[in-house]
Amino acid sequence: MASFLLLVFIFGAHDVQSQDADADPGAGNGIIPFALPQSGPFNAADIQIENNDAIMDWFRSGHANVASEAFRHWDEDEEIRPACASCHSGEGFRAFHGLDGSEAGVVEGPIDVGGVVDCGTCHNAGLAEVDVVRFPSGLMHPVQGVEAACMTCHQGRTAGVNVETAISGMNLDTPNAELRFVNPHYATAAASWLGGYGGAGYQYEGRDYSGRFFHARPVSTCNSCHEPHTLEVEFEPCLTCHQANTPQDIRISRQSYSGTGDTTVGIRADIQANAGLLLDTIKTYARDVAAAPMVYDGTRYPYFFLDANGDAAIDQIDGQPVAYNVWTPRSLRAAYNWKLVTADPGSYAHNPHYALELLYDSIEDLSDPLGIDMDDLNLLR
Repeated sequence: MASFLLLVFIFGAHDVQSQDADADPGAGNGIIPFALPQSGPFNAADIQIENNDAIMDWFRSGHANVASEAFRHWDEDEEIRPACASCHSGEGFRAFHGLDGSEAGVVEGPIDVGGVVDCGTCHNAGLAEVDVVRFPSGLMHPVQGVEAACMTCHQGRTAGVNVETAISGMNLDTPNAELRFVNPHYATAAASWLGGYGGAGYQYEGRDYSGRFFHARPVSTCNSCHEPHTLEVEFEPCLTCHQANTPQDIRISRQSYSGTGDTTVGIRADIQANAGLLLDTIKTYARDVAAAPMVYDGTRYPYFFLDANGDAAIDQIDGQPVAYNVWTPRSLRAAYNWKLVTADPGSYAHNPHYALELLYDSIEDLSDPLGIDMDDLNLLR
């Protein structure tokens, strides 16, 4: 019975239909016309489902977690906003790419809450016709097959050009009340992977940035590393070239980027150390240059909050936290890069070079008005 209920959940109640004796089982736009045998008696537990293992793997993944914030955030609204629905609902994804017969590139009308990244998101036959995905930077990136699904939903919502537009024409170190934190969004793996070519980060003028991270030749798509249904990383292939106990322990360089000199740890440790240093430097800049201390709280949007009296507590107005509102162009672009790198927990594998470059350049940019000697930090770019 559990298998049947799961099948109903995946296809949706409106897709599981009864079938007349004279009806064509294959008719109807690829919709599964029935899930139960046409006649009984039968035992539901004995019904064979060809892809039952794949379904169970998916059911345990984050893509199927209907209780998660990624799918419950809009419950009070009773519908998902079109701009969000393309990634937070299978129905919205199909609408965005025109796989449901609607116009591609836009989600029309409200999308019901309660959906997940279902089977039809990645297994829709029409996905094969999607050959390019637009990134927030404006890049039109060619894709093939299911890669279109991964690239659509893991690219973030903003890019460096959004930050550049927001700060254009402003004095770098003068607070501007019109500036607000620009959030790159979450799980930005595809944006990390494309690096400077994708333009996800704020890329400082005069600097060169690593492009798409080309791994060993067999590693060319998301499914090269991630099991497509559980989403887990398949570590065994890594051992062909790397000696490590976990993906996080893999190191791609003989030099230390974090100034510690420790090359026995994975490159992830260098990225984490430099990200931690950048966040501390952003806070120091806010206090000493913008003269408005900040508090970071990763559990609530917009993450950066005002602490005008410097007591390490978020300021409140009418019981509500006060978002940080003393951004300068210099602090805003550094905070954006910090969030972009840390929003992708797999940046050490997706594109460690790009992550380290963005962190280094942001620290270096803040060090100027703070009078910090970069040589003393012993960082490498």
